[in-house]
Amino acid sequence: MTTSAPILTTPIVALRPATQDDAAAVRRVASLDSATVPVGPLLLGIIDGEVSAAVSLTTGAVVADPFKPTANVVELLVLRAARLRDAGRSQGLVQRAREGLPTRRRHARAFTSA
Repeated sequence: MTTSAPILTTPIVALRPATQDDAAAVRRVASLDSATVPVGPLLLGIIDGEVSAAVSLTTGAVVADPFKPTANVVELLVLRAARLRDAGRSQGLVQRAREGLPTRRRHARAFTSA
C-alpha cells in the first residue's frame, strides 16, 4: 500500500469594502472576537469566500475570527486601510488647493542611507 503526500492548498484571500449585505458576517466575526463591530466604513478580509476579518477605515479598529489563521490577512487589511486613509487625505488636500483654501501639509521625513 502506498501513501501519498497530503495535498496542500493555498487559501484564496480577497480584500474589499463591506456592504450592507455583509452586516451579519461582520457581526459574527466581531462576536467570535468578543468585540463590538468597528464603526465607520469597513474593509473586509475574506478567506476562501468567508468574511474572516474587518478593519474600520475611520478608527483602524480590527476584528478577526480567532479560530482561523487571520494574522496575515489582518496585516494586509491594516496596510490597505492606511493607504486608503492617506489617499483620502491627499484628495482632500488637492480639493482644498483647487478651492484656494489654505493647506496644511506635514513635511516628509528625509531618509538617509546608512
